[in-house]
Amino acid sequence: MTEQKRAVILVSGGLDSTTVLAMARSQGYACYTLSFDYGQRNRAELLAAERVSTALGDVEHKVVHLNLDSIGGSALTDTSIAVPEAETEGIPVTYVPARNTVFLSIALGWAEVLGADDIFIGVNAVDYSGYPDCRPEYIAAFEAVANLATKAGVEGRKMTVHTPLMTLGKGAIIEAGAALGVDYGLTVSCYQASEEGLACGLCDSCRLRREGFEQAGITDPTRYR
Repeated sequence: MTEQKRAVILVSGGLDSTTVLAMARSQGYACYTLSFDYGQRNRAELLAAERVSTALGDVEHKVVHLNLDSIGGSALTDTSIAVPEAETEGIPVTYVPARNTVFLSIALGWAEVLGADDIFIGVNAVDYSGYPDCRPEYIAAFEAVANLATKAGVEGRKMTVHTPLMTLGKGAIIEAGAALGVDYGLTVSCYQASEEGLACGLCDSCRLRREGFEQAGITDPTRYR
């Protein structure tokens, strides 16, 4: 019997990463889910990450602790910077400097330890907030670095960073997840969710999520304050 291929899936507890986890599982991967307690505003998304990992049958769920709040520079890691509640121009203050580079680097390390050649991340270049580390050019560059920087890469094994949501709008993402049986009521997307996981309904993430459910014609299970 052939052993299942292993993959590391970055799971935040939000809508996109949960959909990616369901996609990876449907492709037959043994899924090892990775989340980060990086000093973000709320812990509700970490609890959601644990819920969706369990619900979607992960092999192991790991939470890595980082102190990106010691650097600050983002409304998500510095409580003195307000989360915008209206659309803004340019790259928003919710961008966390170097976040995906740090996250993917740790995912790469765990993948090496597991003997996995695949990493999945839910970045998106359509319905997203303009973050520079969500672009396809960035992912391609990181994958190239990953294959230069690892023992696995030097020995001829290719590490692949999968971004199945890259070209999908939020409505299409929700449709894809719903078709795979995802319960989006388990997820938390809000940048400033309460400890109970209640969404503000005003931030950029809430707006994109709400519009996505409207586009998909699916009832929004989000719990608002």
